[in-house]
Amino acid sequence: MEINKYIDHTVLKATTVKEDIVKLCQEAKEYGFFSVCVNGCYVSLAAEELKGTDVKIAAVVGFPLGAMSSEAKVFEAKKCIEDGASEIDMVINVGLLKSGETKLVEDEIRAIKEAIGDNVLKVIIETCYLTEKEKRTACQLSLNAKADFVKTSTGFGTGGATFEDVALMKEVVGDKAQIKASGGVRDLETAMKYIEMGVTRLGTSSGVMLVTSGKAKEGEY
Repeated sequence: MEINKYIDHTVLKATTVKEDIVKLCQEAKEYGFFSVCVNGCYVSLAAEELKGTDVKIAAVVGFPLGAMSSEAKVFEAKKCIEDGASEIDMVINVGLLKSGETKLVEDEIRAIKEAIGDNVLKVIIETCYLTEKEKRTACQLSLNAKADFVKTSTGFGTGGATFEDVALMKEVVGDKAQIKASGGVRDLETAMKYIEMGVTRLGTSSGVMLVTSGKAKEGEY
């Protein structure tokens, strides 16, 4: 199994500088990662660095809290696609979900999907803040809105992906959407177990470690 093809090679820290993006893209090319995952302001730089390669660009939208207006998220998603992204990782409005405003959450996901057309939409449900019922609801809303993926975490919350959450997500979405595990994927054993569970993408800043030594340094996303 080529684990590199499951990896969205990620740098999303507030302190990220241009050199970090250049390095990220170089590593993605060297190790054949599926994509790089970056903040919106760096999409055009990543597109320049990855020109002529098969490496995709995923951009985060509404990151990391998901609490801005739907209109702002839609605009951000469109801009990222214009700048060269082909995948959008959006954060749901966690507070609205927890308030029971499920229609607003679903409508927002649908609006972003419609805005980006055939490009891939991954919906970050931020499992660490949700009850089991809310996780199930978030996955179902994502399916209703025609999202391509459900994703566990931003990596900036109180917790990342867990085997239990991935199992729950798989139970809800089945084969109707793909699953991305992110946050805390820092060793090969964990990564392989997620893949065996049906995960088709791994969000991690530890990609190089996973494909070389199989173990990441403490503190990596």
